[in-house]
This record gives sequence, structure tokens and C-alpha cells, in this order.
Amino acid sequence: MSDKNAKLLSVLKLQPVVPVLIIDDVKTAVPLARALVAGGLKAIEITLRTPAALEAIRAVANEVEGAVAGAGTILNAAQFEAAVEAGSQFIVSPGTTQELIDAASDSDIPLLPGAATASEVMGLREEGYEVLKFFPAEQAGGAAYLKSLSSPLASTLFCPTGGISLANARDYLSLPNVVCVGGSWVAPKDLVARGDWAGIEKLAAEAAALKG
Repeated sequence: MSDKNAKLLSVLKLQPVVPVLIIDDVKTAVPLARALVAGGLKAIEITLRTPAALEAIRAVANEVEGAVAGAGTILNAAQFEAAVEAGSQFIVSPGTTQELIDAASDSDIPLLPGAATASEVMGLREEGYEVLKFFPAEQAGGAAYLKSLSSPLASTLFCPTGGISLANARDYLSLPNVVCVGGSWVAPKDLVARGDWAGIEKLAAEAAALKG
């Protein structure tokens, strides 16, 4: 296993659930991340879907002890580089392009590239990737589909994301080719809006206790 695959795997193995966050107000980033870390979820993916995302990554990376800040929804090389500059320790993309692969090859920060088909997985394996994001998980076939890939593509590990909740997370975590899942349910918008960090810490603790 390459150094970057090993580095990525060490992050994903910190917990069974990686929070996938959309942060609208950067002021919420630090207390939200602290609540997640307190609940046992150290690796945190902040998606580049809002203008506040990069500043939120920088704040979490600099101010939240124990947090491993990552960037999600990375679509091109410019976003990859900006996320790394902001302090991201891992990068996540919904799919994969040659531009992203080239950007990742020039960086020490590992990429978790998205794939939804066997052909996409095989293409990424040719590029040296052994740990992939399966997205959108539920819409692309769910746990049953991912299970069917475990034999022909046995050496590939996945972090499925998309449509996963507390109710179905164990279906994925029980699979031999799943290292963790990504989910947004641990940080509901209403709790974030109210600043209910204790409530989020409780949800994080429930997620951290999940096992296959």
C-alpha cells in the first residue's frame, strides 16, 4: 500500500462515521467541530459548497484540538490547492477527473476519490488508489451493490457516502470492503442553527459507537 493510501486509511479508521458538513456561517465551525470531536468523531469533512467553507476549514484546523480537518466536494485542481492551503489533511471528491488525479499526485495530502461503478473503481486502481469514496451510495445501489464488489475488487476499500443515516449505517459498516461511512445526520441544520452543541455531541457519540 502506498504512503498516501496508508495516510488516508489512518484518517478514515479513526471512527466509523465521518461527518460531512455544509457550513454556512463560519462562526459555527469551531464549536461544531469541538462538539463532534468531543463525541468521538475526529475526522471532519467540510464540503466546499458554501462561501464560508475554506475559512471554516482553516478555523477548525487551527483552533480545534484533536480535529482532523478535511475538505469535500473538491471538483478541480484550484479547489484542491485552496483546500490544502487552508489546512485540509485529506481531500474528498464526489467523482474523479484526470485534473484531480494530477493535482493529488503533486501533493502530500491524500485524495479520497469518488467512484460509483466497477469501471471507475478499476480505473482508479490503475492510478494507484486503493481507498475510494462510493457515492452516491444509496442512489447508486446501496449496501447490496457495494457487497457485490467485495469479491471481484477485494483489495479495494470504500467510504460510502450519500443517503446514509443512523438507520442504515450498520448495513454498510458490516461489509468487509467498508472502512467507514460518511454522513451528515450527526450535525442537523436545526441543531447547528440553535447552537445545540450538546445535542450534536450526543449524536456524534452514537455514531462513534456504531459497529458493523
